[in-house]
Amino acid sequence: VQLQASGGGLVQSGGSLRLSCSASGFIFSIIAMSWYRQTPGKQRELVAAISGGGSTNYADLVKGRFTISRDNAKKTVYLQLNSLKSEDTAVYYCNANFPVSGENYWGQGTLVTVSS
Repeated sequence: VQLQASGGGLVQSGGSLRLSCSASGFIFSIIAMSWYRQTPGKQRELVAAISGGGSTNYADLVKGRFTISRDNAKKTVYLQLNSLKSEDTAVYYCNANFPVSGENYWGQGTLVTVSS
């Protein structure tokens, strides 16, 4: 299993970014995918998740601003970040959860920095 995240960068407050996570090594279309984020000294927190069928859920802090989506043909999950705030600054990680085995796999993380 490999997850490769990309798309992070420096953006001004109010700006937008799109993160991508390319997956390989498993049947992507049936696996729930998620984005988490982490800042120094804090626990990694769930940002958004999407099931294999496309159902989504979001952390309250990002509802209405972030959108998770997936392209099963490309084996890629996306996170569109709009109306960014300085508190969104973090390393963002994609995650694949395998419900039968309980295994979790993580991408390498991509840094999002929002300047105020």
